[in-house]
Amino acid sequence: MEISIIQAGLLGLFACLASMPGMGGSAIGNYTLGRPLVGGLVCGLILGDVRTGILVGSAMQLLYIALVTPGGTVSADVRAVSYIGIPLAMLALKSYGLDAASADGIGLATSFGAMVGTLGTVLFYGTATMNLIWQHIGWEAVEKGEFKKLYIVDMVLPWISHIVCSFIPTFIICLMGAGMVDTIKNVLPMDGLAMKTIFTVGSLLPCVGIAILLKQIITKATDFVPFFFGFALAASLGINLVVATIIAAMFALMNYQIKTLSLNKSTVSAADTDDEEEDI
Repeated sequence: MEISIIQAGLLGLFACLASMPGMGGSAIGNYTLGRPLVGGLVCGLILGDVRTGILVGSAMQLLYIALVTPGGTVSADVRAVSYIGIPLAMLALKSYGLDAASADGIGLATSFGAMVGTLGTVLFYGTATMNLIWQHIGWEAVEKGEFKKLYIVDMVLPWISHIVCSFIPTFIICLMGAGMVDTIKNVLPMDGLAMKTIFTVGSLLPCVGIAILLKQIITKATDFVPFFFGFALAASLGINLVVATIIAAMFALMNYQIKTLSLNKSTVSAADTDDEEEDI
C-alpha cells in the first residue's frame, strides 16, 4: 500500500481545513474534521480502505477523547494525529500484516497517534506564531482606517500559515510514508522487544483518555454506576458501541422524563399550598 501524490495532496488539504477553527465555525473545522474519528473516515475514503481508516481513527480517538485546549494550551494536536498518524498507521498495519481490529493493531495505531500528536504540537504553535504576523498587519489596517483590508487578513493570509505548517508537512510525510514504514519494519521486527513494548504501551494508552474524561464528568461516586453498567452490558451481551449508545440514550430519556415528572409534581404541590394559604 502506497500513498500517491494526489492522495497526499488531499490529506494535506484536509489537514489545513481541520486546523482552521473558524472554517464554517469550530463545529466544522477543528472540532469535527480534526477529530480522529472523523479523520479516520476521511483517510479511509482517500486511501481506499474505509474499514481500516475508521478502526484506526476510533482507536486514536479514545486516546484524545478528553483533549481540551484551554487558553490555546495544546498538549497534542489532533490535526496531525488525524491526517499524518492515521495514514502512517494504516500503512504500518498493511506492512506488518495486522488487522486493525486486533489487539496488536489497536496498540500499534495508538502508539503512532501518540508519537504524531507530539509532532503536531510543534506544527500548531508554528501556525500560531505565523498568524501573529497577519495580526500585526490587521492592527495597522485598523489604525489607518482600511477596514476592508481586514477581510484579507482574516480569510486569505492565514492560509499561508496553514499551507506552511499543515499542508506541506502532511504532504511530505504521507508521500514518504511507505518508505518510512518499511524502514521501521526493518529496524523494528515484529518479534523484537521494541515492537512488543509498543504494542503493550499502545494498548494502555486509551485508558489514559478515558481516565481524563472521567475526571472531567464524574462528580460523585454514583456517577460511576451507569459507566460500569455500560461495560457490563457490552461484555455480557457482546454488543458494539453503536448499540450501547442507543441503549444509553434510552436510559437517558427515561431519566429525563422521571426528573421532569418529579419537578412538575413539586410545582403542582407548591401551587396547591399557595392556594390553600390564600383561602385561609
